Amino acid sequence: MADKALVPIEQKEVLFYDDEIPAVLIQIDNEQDIYIPLRPICDHLGLDWSAQTRRVRRDPILSKYVRFVAITATNPEEAQKGGNPNMFCLPLDYLNGFLFGISANRVKEELRDRVLLYQERCYKVLYEAFQEGRLTATTEFDELLSSDTPAAQAYKMAQAIMQMARQQLLLESRLDAQGNQLIDHEQRLEEIEATLGDTGRFVTPDQAMQISQAIKTIAGEVQKRTGRNEYGKMYGQLYREFGITSYKQLPASKFNDAMVWLTNMFRNITGATGDDVPF
Repeated sequence: MADKALVPIEQKEVLFYDDEIPAVLIQIDNEQDIYIPLRPICDHLGLDWSAQTRRVRRDPILSKYVRFVAITATNPEEAQKGGNPNMFCLPLDYLNGFLFGISANRVKEELRDRVLLYQERCYKVLYEAFQEGRLTATTEFDELLSSDTPAAQAYKMAQAIMQMARQQLLLESRLDAQGNQLIDHEQRLEEIEATLGDTGRFVTPDQAMQISQAIKTIAGEVQKRTGRNEYGKMYGQLYREFGITSYKQLPASKFNDAMVWLTNMFRNITGATGDDVPF
């Protein structure tokens, strides 16, 4: 859990069946998420705050996502109390994990129905506060939606369109990610094919052996005349001449040119003429 309190970019007070619950929008890096403070919910449900804090800290999932968030007190009485504004919060997506961890059978009987109501509908209302702009949960509104008026039909159609658009955005995002992965795989495959898959790219093992033998022969002739071991120098001249780092990586198309170059070098050193070349 991070010790530094997060600062909201937006805060809303959501009325949930006469209970006021703060909800804040937090931006971390390039992503935005809705966070809900747990203390107000515990107060509304008559839960022991210390016990619930310990429960969240013990939970292997909730403890990973709980954060301190700077919540602005909008209630004048609460604002006058002052104190630490940082509150223990969970992302909205994990709020149900907290709510369903509350046993309705273990709370006061007069609060049991309210606990069940929170478990059933709280997530939806808080989600709609940011996604649809609804700040209240009222049975009257739900009854209005169940009617067949043009306004109710338009609202439900707008909800359906928004849901379809959301699914389309998620689908496009996944397709873009898969497309980028496919392009990356194709590029890697091309690199592998260019290095290994094209059998005509480099000289064959037999051709590489001929080149190596020619280098040894030339270096041997130089050593006879100078007394110095010139094997490394001969290979270096070959690499510079053909822009390679290993004689085995000589392009197959350059094999004949390399053998002509080596033959001319041998003739210049030894004075050999005609076909009197030992490689």
